[in-house]
Amino acid sequence: MDWRVYHAVNHFVAQHAWLGRLFEWIVTYGAVAIGVAAAGLWLLARPGAGRKWKLAAVSALASAALALLVNQVIAHAWHRDRPFLAHHVARIFGARKTDASFPSDHASAAFGIAVAVLLLDPVAGACFLVLALLIAVGRVVVGEHYPGDVLAGIAVGTLSALVVVRLARPVVALLVRLVERVTDPILAIAWRRL
Repeated sequence: MDWRVYHAVNHFVAQHAWLGRLFEWIVTYGAVAIGVAAAGLWLLARPGAGRKWKLAAVSALASAALALLVNQVIAHAWHRDRPFLAHHVARIFGARKTDASFPSDHASAAFGIAVAVLLLDPVAGACFLVLALLIAVGRVVVGEHYPGDVLAGIAVGTLSALVVVRLARPVVALLVRLVERVTDPILAIAWRRL
């Protein structure tokens, strides 16, 4: 089933190369953008005001890190070749990576970030979720992953976000309080100039 869906998508995209190039751009720059946007939430939090966006920034990045760590454990326990290596018929847009296909690191990190932000700020989180979904779908469209790899990545990212936001929140809050002691005086100067 996984191969059939992958093959159908890949065949369609091979006939519509513009779609492959579009999603190659989305996956490449979207992955950077979602990480930068998560860190940027810290900068948007006015010094001395509420900590919601600071908590979201730290939780999002911690969720992505946890998801990538979990992926490494899974990939070492069960290695699955990339679809283009296993079947030698795929059209690939972008880099031909040879690391484990299962689960998708891009989908895991993107959903770890998006779900963490969503749990702390539903409006901002919805924007992050749209970008995460585009990144995840894009991994299949560009030919790098089977749909199952992406679904597993989404599950890992979502569970990582739930663990960080629901279980590790006291640790995250302590970290935010410690870091803001350093950053708030600097950011206060920038906020006053704005």
